[in-house]
Amino acid sequence: MCLGIPGRIVDMVDPAAYLAKVDVNGIRRTISVRLLAGQDVAAGDWVLVHVGFAMAKIDEREAELTIEAMRRMGQAYDDELAAFDSTAISLEQR
Repeated sequence: MCLGIPGRIVDMVDPAAYLAKVDVNGIRRTISVRLLAGQDVAAGDWVLVHVGFAMAKIDEREAELTIEAMRRMGQAYDDELAAFDSTAISLEQR
C-alpha cells in the first residue's frame, strides 16, 4: 500500500532544483517539491509526501488530523514509514 503522508519541511536543500528536506515522524529525507512550484513552499510548511514528491501543501491542522487517522491504521502506517525511511533522493543523481 502506498499512502501520502504528512511531512514538515525543515530545510530547502536546493531551491533551484526544487529539493527540500522533510521530517516525517522523525525520519528526515530529501524530496522533490517541484510539483508545488509557484506555491512559495518554505521551511516550516507541511506537505503531503508520496514516493519522494510533495503532492500538496497542507495546513498544520490537516497534517495533525491525517497523522492521527494514519496512526489508527496500525501496521499499514508502520509499513509506510518503513518504506519512507528506506528511500531518498540523492543530490548526486541530478
